[in-house]
Amino acid sequence: MSREPRGPNEKLGTVLALAGISNAGLARRVNDLGAQRGLTLRYDKTSVARWVSKGMVPQGAAPHLIAAAIAGKLGRPVPLHEIGLADADPAPEVGLAFPRDVGQAVRSATELYRLDVAGRRGGGGIWQSLAGSFSVSAYATPASRWLITPADGSVAREAHQAARETENGGSEGGPVQRVGHSDVLKLREAADDARRWDSKYGGGDWRSSMVPECLRVDAAPLLLGSYSDDVGRSLFGATAELTRLAGWMAFDTGQQEAAQRYYIQALRLARAAADVPLGGYVLASMSLQATYRGFADEGVDLAQAALERNRGLATARTMSFFRLVEARAHAKAGDAPACGAALKAAEGWLERARTGDPDPSWLDFYTQERFAADAAECYRDLRMPRQVQRFTEQALSRPTEEFVRSHGLRLVVSAVAELESGNLDAACAAGARAVEVAGRISSARTTEYVRDLLHRLEPYGDEPRVVELRERARPLLVAAYG
Repeated sequence: MSREPRGPNEKLGTVLALAGISNAGLARRVNDLGAQRGLTLRYDKTSVARWVSKGMVPQGAAPHLIAAAIAGKLGRPVPLHEIGLADADPAPEVGLAFPRDVGQAVRSATELYRLDVAGRRGGGGIWQSLAGSFSVSAYATPASRWLITPADGSVAREAHQAARETENGGSEGGPVQRVGHSDVLKLREAADDARRWDSKYGGGDWRSSMVPECLRVDAAPLLLGSYSDDVGRSLFGATAELTRLAGWMAFDTGQQEAAQRYYIQALRLARAAADVPLGGYVLASMSLQATYRGFADEGVDLAQAALERNRGLATARTMSFFRLVEARAHAKAGDAPACGAALKAAEGWLERARTGDPDPSWLDFYTQERFAADAAECYRDLRMPRQVQRFTEQALSRPTEEFVRSHGLRLVVSAVAELESGNLDAACAAGARAVEVAGRISSARTTEYVRDLLHRLEPYGDEPRVVELRERARPLLVAAYG
């Protein structure tokens, strides 16, 4: 469906000509991008002609998909106003701001929480209305501002200040709450629970989906309340953890646009908390997303930003993880020497870690097995199957029900290594175990890993073992991709 015509959209026509995209070509690209996000779109060259000549504005995710399709051809972000579709969404920039002022930062974060949950209730969510609008360049300003000033001054918020800002539209109404440490403790407990849910059930599980609701219902009123500087720092830190988790869960379910916005707000909240290691962890999450999306150079930059500000501050285990994330980006970029150096440094930091170190709770997943798992993925990207096998054996040495998704990902990586080493039987066996794990969780990433494995197995399509594995995976893939 489209809105009423409003006259020719000359901006869209000009940009299409600049990009060298035909009407039929744009329709095809938009339909394909929609399919990647589970949307069934049937635009054709006549639809595009109406957008250009009559100024009709397609509804829902289409304007953002149009921008993404053109951006892919031009090789740069394309904002909606450049193609005459800026009024297609009342809040296309929600969650992308990284304000210098703490009060504005609170409003930016709480607006994201409110609009996301409202969108979910309406049957879509922010990732539906902003589908296709992920742009790695949106991380440039947040990263640079955090590097320049990783901690705010006082974040104390007096009752009269909170009341004034509430009156000006800062909340959904109600009395201003005086926040104490007990309130913050509840948020930290929620974050601990959410981490366990995510690892065991995947980012798409219903338990994980409660995190955005927790941010809107529990965290937002506290952020908009009044608090001392000490309580405020703790509050911002706990909310930053939950916000990063919401981003990670969106990332795991393939909602890259929502993940990006949550990550940016999490980094801003970590700055208000004066928690430099947590800010580094958010940057590491941004790096993993950028690398996963194919922006390896930017992934290196984000990981190195996390490292730079944490020298002398973060624990050895934390520094090890940041170097490991850097290695992932180097590997995706095909830079074997830089990847090897980063892995060696990560291993060295991990060897220095000691029981009793004041490691943050959000790093409790990072063990020797996790290091080995990521090292295996690095060598997979560098096409070094012997190294993949060696590290995958370490990663799978102690499987645990606590980290189910991670175990499934490791099995797929193991299968790829076996295949590249010429061991078809072992590859199919590991693949079958991965499919079984993937069927027990809700994780788009795990399903995508399985699909990639099946793609690699296509040259052996007539082999009975491959046919059997494909049949086992069929229900999983149909549920995910239709």
